[in-house]
Amino acid sequence: MKKNVWTFGVIAGFISTIGFVIGTINPDTIDMEKGMIYGFASMILAFSLTFVAIKNYRDKYNGGAVSFKKAFLIGLYISLIASSIYVAVWLVEYYFILDNFWGKYAEMHQANLVAEGLSQEKIATEMATIDGYKELYDNNPLLAGLITYTEILPLGIVISLIAAAILKRKPQTPQIA
Repeated sequence: MKKNVWTFGVIAGFISTIGFVIGTINPDTIDMEKGMIYGFASMILAFSLTFVAIKNYRDKYNGGAVSFKKAFLIGLYISLIASSIYVAVWLVEYYFILDNFWGKYAEMHQANLVAEGLSQEKIATEMATIDGYKELYDNNPLLAGLITYTEILPLGIVISLIAAAILKRKPQTPQIA
């Protein structure tokens, strides 16, 4: 099981980073809205490997049977590995490659809020929240990493639950004639 989990977890981890790595190749022209779409699409693609990993374990290594619990644990471990790679790559990008990420994000968000017709008071509150995140990320990489886990890990857990429910299979009992 370990080899299966590590193999699929590492592959899923690198797939999950494709969205924001591609979006930040040229940090001066980041399109935040498309970046979010690419990012979540790459996460879903990455976690789809959970289905492959559980089926692979069930059919090749466990005689065609796997319990819900075992299938969920396989998915959870893959999600933890993939999420850890995602967080590590994001933090490297944030601290060493991207310049003024939160400033660019604030500009995009403010433009969207103005387009929605929100009051200046509401927009100011939203901008203060973004400034708080910038301060947090700049001053506390550990907390920044934990917050980044909240972007990806819940999706991995949900997909693991779905995969486990779909792919669970009880062992076949021999028929006595």
